[in-house]
Amino acid sequence: MKLLMISNSTNAGEEYLKYPIQEIGHFLEGVKEVAFVPYAAVTFSYAQYEAKVQARFDEIGVRVHSVHRAKDPARMIREAEAICVGGGNTFVLAKKMQEQGLMSAILRKVKAGTPYVGWSAGSNVCCPTICTTNDMPIVEPSSFKAIGAVKFQINPHYLDANPEGHAGETREQRILEYIQANPRRYVVGLREGCMLLYEDGHLELKGNRPMRIFKKGIPTFEVKAGDDLSFLL
Repeated sequence: MKLLMISNSTNAGEEYLKYPIQEIGHFLEGVKEVAFVPYAAVTFSYAQYEAKVQARFDEIGVRVHSVHRAKDPARMIREAEAICVGGGNTFVLAKKMQEQGLMSAILRKVKAGTPYVGWSAGSNVCCPTICTTNDMPIVEPSSFKAIGAVKFQINPHYLDANPEGHAGETREQRILEYIQANPRRYVVGLREGCMLLYEDGHLELKGNRPMRIFKKGIPTFEVKAGDDLSFLL
């Protein structure tokens, strides 16, 4: 499999997809067209999302074709040269993907070696479930099951602390609840500006910030770029 799972699309003060585009270009080297899944969009149209991604992908010479334009989106995935899934609301994304049979179609494709790029919600759906998303469940998917391309859960946009004056649970407390209820599953707290590259059976953290690792029965710890992540596989 070839997977590029990105925490966030945009770093503060930067343009959309600016920081990861070189890595995406390297990952998609030789690819001319991608099938794009825009279904995490809520407050803007799928066509607007497609155009926004295309504007950045122009820099790497890749054409973006959104599955919302296809009569048979699952077939478009089956025939895709590469697949990209954008961020937004994970529950909205999962619901639409389930309705169109895209979860299983994507899993078959990535197992066959088709490159997959996802950011934020697009990284969430690479996991076994969407249970470690940060998003509000504004719609109800048929289940929390996702693509399952990797065995671990991702928490994108991972934050270490709550804003000053906020008395609610921290992100870490919420993840600790998850691993209490799901003791066999690893969760990775993927900080902004970072991504996970899976290629040739090797998982690599890319970015200048460490990644936080959670699993029931193991003290929480951090890994940095270059560390061995084979335990997640």
